[in-house]
Amino acid sequence: MLLEILEEALLETVRTALTEDIGSGDITAALIPADSEAAASVICRETAVVCGMAWFNAVFMELDDRIEIRWMVKDGQQADPGQTLCTLQGPARAMLSGERTALNFLQTLSGTATLARSYADAVSGLPVRVLDTRKTLPGLRAAQKYAVRTGGCHNHRMGLYDGILIKENHIMAAGSIHRAVQEARKLNPALPVEIEVEDLGGVREALEAGANTLLLDNFDLADLEAAVALNQGKANLEASGGIDLDNLRAIAATGVDSISTGSLTKHLHAVDLSMRFSP
Repeated sequence: MLLEILEEALLETVRTALTEDIGSGDITAALIPADSEAAASVICRETAVVCGMAWFNAVFMELDDRIEIRWMVKDGQQADPGQTLCTLQGPARAMLSGERTALNFLQTLSGTATLARSYADAVSGLPVRVLDTRKTLPGLRAAQKYAVRTGGCHNHRMGLYDGILIKENHIMAAGSIHRAVQEARKLNPALPVEIEVEDLGGVREALEAGANTLLLDNFDLADLEAAVALNQGKANLEASGGIDLDNLRAIAATGVDSISTGSLTKHLHAVDLSMRFSP
């Protein structure tokens, strides 16, 4: 599903970003003669997992398809400080106009992939999946979820439309865990049901209601282990809340099936990149 959404969303996202930056026209680039040609290189200033080549390319193709881009890396590859990621050759005005937008995509998605790689490495060797959430940058959900996968982690649901996740407020509105699960099954019988629980009593009730996945919200390590023992493999167990690199491996070692964290997409550090034009 993600790849299908990417195909539809990528160009729209790029066009929106270009409109936001260029608006009625790049009045600074207009200082350059229309027939001027230029060459440039994109340099990585820190260790990073590269991601976002398709968005970078699309920015310049939208502005002038005569721009030639030659990549020295691939998405998912680690780059080192001082490494050249790609070179560009073509009309100078278009290259200047697209520089910031293209780098914004590349540095943001590389930052997401780099952080995801650190989370994936932290649970290496353990049978657990690290998942993203819906806490993504507005307008960049498909792109960031692609970057999460590029970095070695996994995607949760894409949005509210393709997965059922019954949370605390849904349970309050429905009246109980049992009622919420029953209504979900009645309305969407083909979809698995995930429900958020906040204590071991909630675990028991959700298991009795037949939920497919239990989201264990802010459980400590002892309660996570107890939930795994109670579950006995009946449902998928997903730990969430207060997850960071310091406690990730300990949580994974409790035996949960997955760990979800919004940190993958909202606590990223945009990678330091620069685009240098040749004299």
